[in-house]
Order: sequence, then C-alpha cells, then structure tokens
Amino acid sequence: MSLFETKSLDRIKAEAEGGEQHLKKTLGPGNLIALGIGAIIGAGLFSLTGIAAADNAGPAVVISFVIAAIGCAFAGMCYSEFSTMIPIAGSAYTYAYATMGELLAWIIGWDLVLEYAVGAATVSVSWSSYVAKLMHMYGIEMPQSLIHCPWDETPGIINLPAVFIIIIVSCLLMIGISESARANGIIVVIKVAIVLIVISIGWGMINPANYSPFIPDNTGTFGQYGWSGIFRAAAVIFFAYIGFDAVSTAAQEAKRPQRDMPIGIIGSLLICTVLYILFARVLTGMVHYTKFKGDAAPVATVISLFPSWLQSGIVIGIIAGYTSVILVMLLGQSRVFFSMSRDGLLPKVFSDIHPKFLTPWRCNLIFMVFVSLFSGFLPISKLGHMTSIGTLLAFVIVCVGVVVMRRTNPDAPRPYVTPLVPIVPALGVLVCLAMMVSLDYETWIRLVVWLVIGLSIYFGYSIKHSHLRQPRR
Repeated sequence: MSLFETKSLDRIKAEAEGGEQHLKKTLGPGNLIALGIGAIIGAGLFSLTGIAAADNAGPAVVISFVIAAIGCAFAGMCYSEFSTMIPIAGSAYTYAYATMGELLAWIIGWDLVLEYAVGAATVSVSWSSYVAKLMHMYGIEMPQSLIHCPWDETPGIINLPAVFIIIIVSCLLMIGISESARANGIIVVIKVAIVLIVISIGWGMINPANYSPFIPDNTGTFGQYGWSGIFRAAAVIFFAYIGFDAVSTAAQEAKRPQRDMPIGIIGSLLICTVLYILFARVLTGMVHYTKFKGDAAPVATVISLFPSWLQSGIVIGIIAGYTSVILVMLLGQSRVFFSMSRDGLLPKVFSDIHPKFLTPWRCNLIFMVFVSLFSGFLPISKLGHMTSIGTLLAFVIVCVGVVVMRRTNPDAPRPYVTPLVPIVPALGVLVCLAMMVSLDYETWIRLVVWLVIGLSIYFGYSIKHSHLRQPRR
C-alpha cells in the first residue's frame, strides 16, 4: 500500500462513530468561541507583543498582527470547510489523512506536538513568572530556586509553579470537557475584561512621539526592523494565533459541528485580531518600543504607569489568561494523539476513554508528566519560534488539502464552502510560507531534526500497526 494512501471520509466517520470510543458531545458555538479566545489571548498578547516590537518591527508590530491575521483568515476558512466535512477530533492531522495520505498525516500530527505540548510548556513558564510578580506585589518573595530551572540565567532547582499549573489543568481535562469548557469560559470573561481595561485606560496615556519612526529603518540584517522585520515579527507573534486551530480539535465534541465549527473558528479569530491590534497600539504608544528590549513581561512595564490599585488586578488577569491558554493547548494535544492512536499510528493507551468521564484520560496523564518535566527543568526561551513554525506548517498543509479534496471528492457534502478556491487556499499558503521563511535558520534546523525523529517512529512503529494497512473487521 502506498504511503500516500488516503482514508475515505466515510471510513473516517464510521471509525469515529463506531464502537464505544465516543467523546461526549457537549460544546456549543459559545463554548467553541471561548476555547479559541482562551488559546489566542495569552502569551502572544502579554509577552510576545513587546518582544516582537523591540527586536523586529517597532511600533509597526500592529502591521505584523494584521499580516498574521490575514494568513490565519485564509487558513481559518480552509479549516472551517474541513471541520464541517470531517467533524472528528484531530484537527489538521485528520484533514491531511483524508486528502494527502497517511505519511503526510503522520508528519502533521507529529508537527502538532510542537504547537500544543511545547507551547503549553512555554506558556507555563511565563505563568510562573507572573505568579512570582503577583506574590512580590503582596510582599511575598518566592524562593528563586523554586521558580527557575537549573539552566536558566538565574539557576534554580525546579520551576515549581510551572509544574503545578500543568498538573492542575491536566487533572481538569481528565475530569471532563464540559467542566473544562465552563472553567475556560469564566477565565475568558476575566481576561478579556482585563484587556479592555488596559486598552481603554492606556489609550488616554499614549504619547504620539513613541510612534516615530513608525517603521524603524532596517539595521542591515534581515528581520531587524524595516519590512523584513515586520514579516519576522508576524512569524514570531503567530504563536498567539493558534487558538482557532485548537477549536477544530474539539470538533467531535461539538453538538452541531456543521453549524458551530465555522462560528467558533472564524468568530474567535475576528474578536482576537481586533483586540490584538488595539493592544499593540496602546503598548507601543505608552512606552517607546526600545524599552521592551529583553523584557519578557512588557505588560508589567506598561502597567507600572497605571494606578497602583489596578496593577495587581491586571496581573491576576494575565495569570488567568495564561491558564486558559495552557488548558486549550493540552486539550488540543490529547485530541490529536487520540486520533493518531485510533488509527494505529500510536499505542492504544493514547485513545483509551475513561468509562465515567468519557475523556482520553491516559493520554492527558502521559502529557501531564512529560509537559510538566519540560516546564520544571528545561529553559524554553526559543521554543516560541518552534511553536510558530509548527503551526504555520500545519496551516500550509490544510490550505493545500482543501484544493486536493475539491479534486478528489468534488461531490462530498460541504456545509461550509471555502470561497474562491483555489485563490484563497493559495494565498493562505503564500502568506504562511512568507512568515516561515522569515524565521531564523536555527528554527528551521530544529524543525528538520524534530521531523526526522518523527519519521523514525513512523517507519519503526506506526507503519507496522496502521489500521489503514489492515483489512477492516
């Protein structure tokens, strides 16, 4: 059988609906939009905005957000078509399986680990730093040895708060998706309120002089200001836009996926894009972009200009924002590996469903252990770039998949139809590739090494256990 043998839509749906391996259908459009916002508003808004402005784009980081949003919009329309045709857990992995075959499906599934598991670990470390800042505001100094890993610039023993939040969120996901969705909905309301407060108060504190020059002159190095810097900044902050992709991983748990998935994907993207642009405008208007150099917590720098009574509330909102990002990332990771395991590409332990909670609890448990180890003992300063390049690669494959599916399955029911095919998918590919190319070569090397490891697992285990290569029972 060819490595590029695809799985029919009917077989994908039959396998997902057959037997006892059901995921509970509890999510409506509001839950899905909240899941998207939960992943989108977080590390990108509260950390990467200032870093991208200082290192790459200056005040023109607002243009970077627009470019990233355009790429996301094209990919989001393609995701919406697939999510209504194939309302199954697994996101881009499942879509690739139905259009381009098992090998490419494995590649994208393995690539999504960079997006979700590594992304969750990265965010948990930032979560830890803001918790330490909050404790400091109340006169409580956390031991440095317990908030830094051994390889940080300030060496410690373990980043204990980062481990703690990974364990708590993983346990919540094991209990049930509806409980997780309710908790996430509450968190989303809190952090959106915080974002709106910062925008509304900060807007009146903007100093127009901080916008000059709006596009700083390029230093002579690609990616350091100028238009190349704007594109590199777009690729850096793309980490912040993975929320709508996480929405698609919950398709099998949506009550009416044909109607609700496009609402969740496109709705969360539109809401967060507007908030991002306004927030970036305020951030670079209140403080000159050069002051964010090396600042992993630019919001803390900005809110120091606010009344003191507001500062702790904003930090609490940021912590809540990070919490919901971690929740959605770990949710997405477990659902992708659930689908891969169900197809035989990973051991069955990743698709075992809890008899009471109806969640892939063993998968959540395994990732709780590994992600918490990454969070507690590894410095993950450059893995934000890895998360972005992994996400961009997933989007490219989904955009190509829509064109392929139109040719191979032209008569398949499409409750949502991507407009102007192949123009929209082609533009999605071009914008995402442009951002990938703008990332540094070290990030590309890490991606290649990661994919080589994944292919070794595929040819060593997955190809021998694939259900697609076995006769249906």
